[in-house]
Amino acid sequence: MNESPASELRYPGEREADIALRDGTTVHVRPIRVEDREAVRAFLEGLSPDSIGFRFFGYPNIEWATGWSVNVDYADRFGLVAVSGDPPGVVAHATYIRINEHKAEIAFVVADAWQQRGISTILLAHLAEVADRHGITTFLAEVLPHNYRMIGVFRASGFPVDMRSTPDAIEIELPTSLTAEGVTRFQERDRIAAIAAAHAFLVPRSVAVIGASRHRGTVGAEILHNLLAGEFQGVVYAVNRDAEVVQSLPSYRSIGEIGTPVDLAVVAVPAEGVVPVAHECALAGVRALLVISAGFGETGEEGERRQRELLELCRESGMRLVGPNCLGVINTAPDVRLNATFAPRQPARGRIGFMSQSGSFGIAIIEAAERLGAGLSSFVSIGNKVDMTGNEFLQYWEEDPLTDGVMLYLESVANPRKFSRLARRIARNKPILVVKSGRSAAGARATSSHTGARISASDVTVDALFEQAGVIRADTLHELFDVATLVTKQPIPRGDRVVIVTNGGGPGIMCADASQARGVTVPQLPEELKAELEKFLPAAASVGNPVDMLATASADDYRRTLRVLLAAEAADAIIAIFVPPLVTRGTDVGAAIREVAEDTDDVLISTVFMTSAGPPAELCSERVEVPAFEFPEDAARAVALAARHGRWRVRGEGTIWTPSDARPERAAAIISDELGRGGGWLSPASAIALLDCYALPLLETRVVTSAEEAVAAAVELGTPVALKANARGLVGKNAAGAVELGLPDAAAILGAAAEIDANVDRAGYRPDGLIVQKMSTGGIELIVGMVHDPSFGPVLACGPGAKTTGVMKDIAVRITPVTDLDVREMLRSLQSFSILEGGADGPHHDLAAIEQLLMGVSALVEAHPEIAELDLNPVVASPEGALIVDAQVRVEAVSAPSPVPSLDA
Repeated sequence: MNESPASELRYPGEREADIALRDGTTVHVRPIRVEDREAVRAFLEGLSPDSIGFRFFGYPNIEWATGWSVNVDYADRFGLVAVSGDPPGVVAHATYIRINEHKAEIAFVVADAWQQRGISTILLAHLAEVADRHGITTFLAEVLPHNYRMIGVFRASGFPVDMRSTPDAIEIELPTSLTAEGVTRFQERDRIAAIAAAHAFLVPRSVAVIGASRHRGTVGAEILHNLLAGEFQGVVYAVNRDAEVVQSLPSYRSIGEIGTPVDLAVVAVPAEGVVPVAHECALAGVRALLVISAGFGETGEEGERRQRELLELCRESGMRLVGPNCLGVINTAPDVRLNATFAPRQPARGRIGFMSQSGSFGIAIIEAAERLGAGLSSFVSIGNKVDMTGNEFLQYWEEDPLTDGVMLYLESVANPRKFSRLARRIARNKPILVVKSGRSAAGARATSSHTGARISASDVTVDALFEQAGVIRADTLHELFDVATLVTKQPIPRGDRVVIVTNGGGPGIMCADASQARGVTVPQLPEELKAELEKFLPAAASVGNPVDMLATASADDYRRTLRVLLAAEAADAIIAIFVPPLVTRGTDVGAAIREVAEDTDDVLISTVFMTSAGPPAELCSERVEVPAFEFPEDAARAVALAARHGRWRVRGEGTIWTPSDARPERAAAIISDELGRGGGWLSPASAIALLDCYALPLLETRVVTSAEEAVAAAVELGTPVALKANARGLVGKNAAGAVELGLPDAAAILGAAAEIDANVDRAGYRPDGLIVQKMSTGGIELIVGMVHDPSFGPVLACGPGAKTTGVMKDIAVRITPVTDLDVREMLRSLQSFSILEGGADGPHHDLAAIEQLLMGVSALVEAHPEIAELDLNPVVASPEGALIVDAQVRVEAVSAPSPVPSLDA
């Protein structure tokens, strides 16, 4: 073993300190030295088998462990000891070892007699301070599932801790600094790296096209042509092994021959040549690799192998990767003018950032943007998204001053939990609009619980998820551009009051109907406002809502009507409809509406011009653009979506709640035990224990091993009781005949136990005892549960319970973590909420208890992503509270995210 000569390095004596422990005793904490070898050996030899086993995941060779412990360089490898006694002996040891630029692995061990005095917490704080000084921002630790004390140390340390269960250990991650600056840096580090990575693709100073061709119509030729024709403001290089000149540019045989650093390499070569080319790019110092080539993960096993090899090469070299199998990237900024795509058209410059997973859909978007007059600030096609995803580009657009809104075409969401958090933050300032494929349940992951079946079958699930995160979902490409134009060129409505102003009664009525069908309010106008309008409109005009000014309405009538509505603060959004009459010109009406729009910054104004000539240019000026639609229904749909987004913005963010007495370390151990057996459905007893870790309210329950014990438990609980099978993997106990209710005495219990055992055996499960529960005193049954949506991760669901499951499509869903506002809205969105709330004659059920239960489930599944499915069915709600009667929980291993090298901001 090679040991650093620690005695010859500068010893950081400033790190020595005398520390008072929890019990009032003191220890001396200092950096470890090579001279400590014998003291460390004695310390390790004196540890109990449990203590040394927890530290080294088994019993190590003491000679090796001693040498490893004193091998430090006081920077990348740092160790601390706590010493006490006369002569002083080692009573604790802690160390970190840097594993990359910003992360280090940590470990602790404390002498048995000195445990539970707070030494580990003190050593953690000292190590964190040292690591922070050396540029390490994150600590990682692996802890055996039953090492509750060490897990508790991390939880009680004051550092924000993330835990993840694996079959063998619990992985823990935390920042190294508790200062405001340090915590912010920990939380912002990924964001800064993401923006820097996206910047390398969208704002490169130089671009090399590898596979550039002289033959127009090929991918390599079109990319190079678009870069040149678009007048890219940086340097363009052509790389072609078989040509000296390509499209009037000198051609290089390889990127290494260029002889100067290249920011962005665009690869358009056959799939089998991509990895060798990527290797050349890595050697040449390329920062960003844009792989257009297909033939990777989308093509089968060989393509998947090639894709893994490409990603591994990029990770090792530090290059970031967009693609493979993508269309390319565009930035229309005048100081960039980048078009590294093979799309046949260049989009008009605008203020919308757009990302597409589909290359063909991206081409359609570029075509539509030009046709509909909605320009783009930048465009990204991410293809197979093996490295860079929409999450990185979302954060780039959040900070981009040339982008006012974001449009996304999604087939799936990379890191959906992160997407949800990002969207909630970004959408409060810049609207995010989505067209997402896969509305049907056909592509959803098969689920076996009641919750899973109901979520998969729900037509509103994805809409609810996007609404919670503040994302505007459009059903069609046309609607996507309609809404994007509206929310990027007009104020976001602060409410949902829509007033319609028209010179044609029929179109106004159609607009009102379409608006109300989309969930916005078309309110009657106050009498004093009607009186004000009647002062200048014809006597035959209708001054309700819609305001029908009649076909004779002039441009000035439009102007005065809009100004009166704005002065009265009667609307959050106004739709002005113009049907060409014999006298009034559309150009004059357009100018009048634009003048009014220039004077307001808090009411959305849109128009409908039902003319063959289309909307007049007078709707736009340097100060404002008033969007125009062809038909009233189009305007109504777009305004309704904008109004829904406005309601989300003003709602507030709410508060996330976790039970103060939660025991996540115990929950992690339960899950780890099950994963060690391969995962799957927890036994009922384990499920009950897991829920208890988060103080979720369970009906009084006893888990027993025999019918005789069941009788004794019934005496303790009081009859009548319910008897259920305790069999791992059994979902749907009622259907299997594994539940008996209302058992009044011992004879009934013994008979029911025998019948349950026989039924479970016939169903193919192994009985493992019985569950005895006190009978519920009544109330309304609910189902509460969670499944992992294939696109969005953990989805919390709530709806009417077992008696209506599969009959009544009444379910509310949200992405975790949920806030108090989320769960409040969940309950109130149910069709059955009136039953929960209680009418004049009905009972008022404890809504606060139900909401707290929902937040507790959210806290559980957020802290433990290994929970793949959870079904609480039924939950009985009453005026006295809410109790879980039955629970099913399924766990599965979660793949660890691959480390991605961060770039300098």
